[in-house]
Amino acid sequence: LSIRRQRQMCIRDRQARSAEEGGAMTLRAATPDDLDAIMAIEHRSFPTDAWSSQAMALELASPHGLYLVDEHDGVIIGYGGVRALHGSSDADIQTIAFDAEHRGAGRGRALLRSLLDAAAERGAREVFLEVRADNPGAEGLYLSEGFEEIGRRPRYYQPDDVDAIVMRLVLQHPRSAHRDEPAEDAAKEATA
Repeated sequence: LSIRRQRQMCIRDRQARSAEEGGAMTLRAATPDDLDAIMAIEHRSFPTDAWSSQAMALELASPHGLYLVDEHDGVIIGYGGVRALHGSSDADIQTIAFDAEHRGAGRGRALLRSLLDAAAERGAREVFLEVRADNPGAEGLYLSEGFEEIGRRPRYYQPDDVDAIVMRLVLQHPRSAHRDEPAEDAAKEATA
């Protein structure tokens, strides 16, 4: 199957599960048309170190990753991306962000799990990420999903001089165990 077809099948499967579980969340593959909405959330979430529009556009167009958006009432309220080359043993969560009023309701956890599923489907056995040391909500989410701290990068986030916590998750194949959990249980657990 082509990469595009695999993405479409993966997204349809997640949307069908979401509908079966209550349908409160709509995840879909991001497109170049979503760039403005993604960048608005990016700038609200990371005002001092937001990615440039050019960098994000390249990420959205790359065949080596998958970006998803979360829509609520037809409006993009969050996004996330994973870089996972087909056949590579590792992958990287590039970014996850939500508008502030939609944090803490399980959406970040569901998005993260979808990105981890995508990494596993591409053959990854480990997933890495960096999180700001001043973001305990996100760090807590990653820890609760099995990530472990493997290092720190001092003063990584500029201009704020904030350390990056480097984390790793060893994927347990298959990741489908999360697919059986009701969306409302994930929402109750969420910290992001």
